[in-house]
Amino acid sequence: MFKKSKKLSPKTITHQFKGYETNGKIVIDGSYDVNIWYSYDNNSKTSVVTKKQEYSETVTVRKREDSSLSSNNSIIVRSLKQPTCSNVNINDGKIDYTIEKELGIEIMGETKMKIAIEEDEEPWDIIDDDEVDEEVIKEIDDNVEEKFI
Repeated sequence: MFKKSKKLSPKTITHQFKGYETNGKIVIDGSYDVNIWYSYDNNSKTSVVTKKQEYSETVTVRKREDSSLSSNNSIIVRSLKQPTCSNVNINDGKIDYTIEKELGIEIMGETKMKIAIEEDEEPWDIIDDDEVDEEVIKEIDDNVEEKFI
């Protein structure tokens, strides 16, 4: 029946996925349904083929040498591009198709930072609100370099 088909119209729906950490890598398990409408019998009849496609992908995450994935981390997976069906062909009575999708991974957890503190502070003048007058404002306007901001 597929050999005589003239038109193929693919659609992917119900994309579901989740991500988790195992052995220092992120694993994404998911599934989606592929529906392919086709016409046959000189385009006088139509039908649809439905297939649930499951996948599991393992992603190695680049990390700093002194960091590691821990059980306290939250793994967030987002679909950046929903699965779409392309390159649909009929070969030997079977429908061949290619699925394209794009996922993004966020790992949220605790971070330790080392912040350098400079001990030598430059002295500054303290200006009380009482002392601010037109002359002080003019002096500030004349001495502030706008390119700095």
